[in-house]
Amino acid sequence: MDRMSPSHQVLAPDLYGAGKSPQWSSDRIMSLAQEIDFIEPVLQRAAEPFTLVGHSYGAAVALVAALQQPGRVGALALYEPTLFSIANRHELPASAIDGIEQTVERCGQYLDAGDATSAAREFIDYWMQPGSFDAMPDARKPAIVEACTHTRRWGHALTTEPTPLAAFGALDIPVLYMTGMHTTPAAKEVARLLTAVLPRVQVVEFERLGHMGPVTHPDVVNDTIADFLRCH
Repeated sequence: MDRMSPSHQVLAPDLYGAGKSPQWSSDRIMSLAQEIDFIEPVLQRAAEPFTLVGHSYGAAVALVAALQQPGRVGALALYEPTLFSIANRHELPASAIDGIEQTVERCGQYLDAGDATSAAREFIDYWMQPGSFDAMPDARKPAIVEACTHTRRWGHALTTEPTPLAAFGALDIPVLYMTGMHTTPAAKEVARLLTAVLPRVQVVEFERLGHMGPVTHPDVVNDTIADFLRCH
């Protein structure tokens, strides 16, 4: 936001349960369509066509939003959209998606036991590497713990999204698809499938990064996004 606001109008909507946004009514069931409806008042403030920039769950929301609203979105900058529903439909090897499904299940078990800290540790260590949560500065942990209470809701939205893979072939707009070489098997499979059908996709793989690249190496990722925005 700080980098692009001198030259762009930058709007940053919080999804349900993030920032000062209200909680959704369920901790287990959610759809990406409901997230898109929630941020619609923010999208209405943007000059059209606008670019959506997102990471992980936010990138999945952006991807489906662009497909649902042709003509409004002029470009997409995505870092590993976690749209696991397309992977499940294509009967990938079990190892490709078992990791995230098992992680969500274990997070739910910890949450049911009232141990939100262990749920956050499980979730963060899956996406980064074992020990990552404990290595974080203590001041950052409470916000991460709070966010990870939504794990089952995110998992439901990402695994039950009804949009088929082939539908994304209709997104005839520039798409920057960023991924990290050290990401998870599930994220790699989603990237393989989506980049094969997006008609105007530019793929950038960062050698040293994983799924949390926008957090661990923001300058590297932001440079790539800024270059893409200047071109489109």
